[in-house]
Amino acid sequence: MHTSGSEPLLKWAGGKRFLLAEILPFVPVSYRHYYEPFFGGGAMFFFLQPPSATISDTNFDLIETYSEIRDNVNGVIKFLRRMPNTAENYYTIRESHPRTSSGRAARLIYLCTLSFNGIYRQNLRGEFNVPYGYKKHMNPCDESRLRQIAARLKGRDITPGDFELAIAGAKRGDFIYFDPPYTVAHANNGFVKYNAKIFSWADQKRLADVANILRKNGCKVLVSNADHPSIHELYSNFRTHIIERHSIMAASSLFRRPVRECLFY
Repeated sequence: MHTSGSEPLLKWAGGKRFLLAEILPFVPVSYRHYYEPFFGGGAMFFFLQPPSATISDTNFDLIETYSEIRDNVNGVIKFLRRMPNTAENYYTIRESHPRTSSGRAARLIYLCTLSFNGIYRQNLRGEFNVPYGYKKHMNPCDESRLRQIAARLKGRDITPGDFELAIAGAKRGDFIYFDPPYTVAHANNGFVKYNAKIFSWADQKRLADVANILRKNGCKVLVSNADHPSIHELYSNFRTHIIERHSIMAASSLFRRPVRECLFY
């Protein structure tokens, strides 16, 4: 699906790189400006490569990393060159607190590249706590790839913050892709555990209100979300397409069962 230079920089929980074939038929053929306020790994953005775009996320470290790659990729590469792929070095870097934006960006790229299962996770104190993945073949300083990513980000607006602020400038003819954090294996209402503090049910309702307003104002809106009756009710004015996939987030393949997601368009 991806072509050279269009793959995401980072693997991110909820990322859509393996679902693009299912999602792309629902992307409008033409649009003015592209918005992706729950950016994460940015699989959609990197595949579409829109010439005019605003990307955003509430994770400041992530957005700082993308901004630094866009503006100072040589500085990020300089730090990464000094970060060899060893278990000892991994844990030293995991405990480090770089003082510069380039150093922090390099640290995040390094840890996400070499962590177990390639995931980004923090504990309740906000500390990255994923163990080393022993992927000796991985090179966290892939200079060619980093420069390709920098070229894709050049000239794009990159900003941290809430989704509602991120799309405040959206106008008729713009395309907004919403991919909020959500659970896909539901207990009670489903928005529980790790997800609840990141994106609550109140946030889900606020997002649906914003999506409806944007569409009424002539924007093109596509929403990825959970396949759950409560979510369907929020998007009753939208058409629906269900995607079934296998969960890849569980550590053991025994617990990676088929899950269903929805596109609202």
